[in-house]
Amino acid sequence: MDERVLGAELVERLRGAFEAAAYTVDGVAERLGPQANGALARNETTLAFQRTGAGDPLDTMIRLFLLQRVVPLESVEKAFPGVVGDLVALGILNVAEDQLAAALDLRPYAEDDRYWWVIADLTPGLDGRREPMRPDYVLGIAPASLSLVKLTVPIKAGRALDVGTGCGIQALHLADRIGHLVATDVNPRALRLTRWTAALNRVELDVRDGSLYEPVAGERFDLIVSNPPYVIAPPAADARLTYRETGFAGDAVVEQLVRQAPQHLTEGGWCQLLANWTCVRGQDWRERVAGWTGDRSSWAVQREQLDPAEYVELWLRDAGLHGRPEYTSRYDAWLRWLDEQQVEAIGMGWINLHNTAGSTQAEEWPYEIEQPIGPHVLDRFERIEGLPAELTGLHLTMADDLVQETAGQPGAEDPATIVLRRQRGMRRAEQVDTVLAGFVGACDGELSVGQILDALASLLQRDDLHAEYLPKIANLVTEGFLTAEG
Repeated sequence: MDERVLGAELVERLRGAFEAAAYTVDGVAERLGPQANGALARNETTLAFQRTGAGDPLDTMIRLFLLQRVVPLESVEKAFPGVVGDLVALGILNVAEDQLAAALDLRPYAEDDRYWWVIADLTPGLDGRREPMRPDYVLGIAPASLSLVKLTVPIKAGRALDVGTGCGIQALHLADRIGHLVATDVNPRALRLTRWTAALNRVELDVRDGSLYEPVAGERFDLIVSNPPYVIAPPAADARLTYRETGFAGDAVVEQLVRQAPQHLTEGGWCQLLANWTCVRGQDWRERVAGWTGDRSSWAVQREQLDPAEYVELWLRDAGLHGRPEYTSRYDAWLRWLDEQQVEAIGMGWINLHNTAGSTQAEEWPYEIEQPIGPHVLDRFERIEGLPAELTGLHLTMADDLVQETAGQPGAEDPATIVLRRQRGMRRAEQVDTVLAGFVGACDGELSVGQILDALASLLQRDDLHAEYLPKIANLVTEGFLTAEG
């Protein structure tokens, strides 16, 4: 493994240079302006190049790392006084006569009141240029990584594990609320860049080499997170991109992460990961995932489902192969392989496992959700696991974000449809009848569930309300439409 490190003196000089130049998310946004910043987010650099011509250190840093343009040596030395030789020696910068170019991506990143700098491989696809990636490519700040950040439950804990850390994004977000943080990967380059990112951001990180749980055999954690190499592709080692593909068959890498998680979790610990899974002919994907989670309290959500052709096209484009000579042959081989595996579709989503006895809920939810969703995930598990077998004694109140929508013919005595809709969390909507709508409307915490149902039963002259509506009320509590007092 390459053992080159960012020394303490170099780290402080780099941080000092970045801070002095305002090379931060806000500083870059202010320098570029909304239009150029928006174009850069679409991988177009022309406007940003036009706005960084003054030649000060911030312009130099933007051009080097964000625009991937060559910069005169004199400008780089002005931006990074006394450390240019170190940056070249570490392979962060490349020399071309009297000019320098970035060999790695070093960019600012922020969330809320926290700011960092992340080191990864150069962003592909700027200005329409697209070349195949190297097999050990280290992905930088990407939508999937940020999705996992937003999914993670907001707990403070003693120990956490980031499996398949990549450039270390999850570790940055966890560092201020975890006592001891372990990050693993099978890619030596990823481990090196993660170490550099951690050092640059003054984060204590235990970085280990190895697959799945091998580097932490016999250890337990309060939280395990993973954005694993979940892409379901033919097992061709010569064409594999380490950050997204493994030698595991189908979705076995996700299956093993989930199945083995309880062995590495403390009682009540959490495992949360992004995942792709195969939808096999003649099988329900929900049953497959439930087989992985066993008797643990779990929740799997399929956010999207692609047919095999859509899936192959997505990942061939991601690899920079669109329009290249090998595109058609790779496309054909991949589709044939999926067909041989009896795959009719691929699901894309996330799996949450709470290491306590319970059952698995698996559902499709392609609709808009609130971000971050992690607080809602925690709240939903607490609701499910805390729901008593007997509901009639509960005193319930309506969620603050709950609204009722009705539709029907003008002048009709009752609406044709009544929908209860939440504005937060999963933003669920439940169609209800007039009885359940009336029940919810009476939930102000004063009367118990049993008392409200009894009052409705007397008003409607019905004796079956408890049997019919208690399961529906339980669902409304689970999904946060109603909250138990106290």
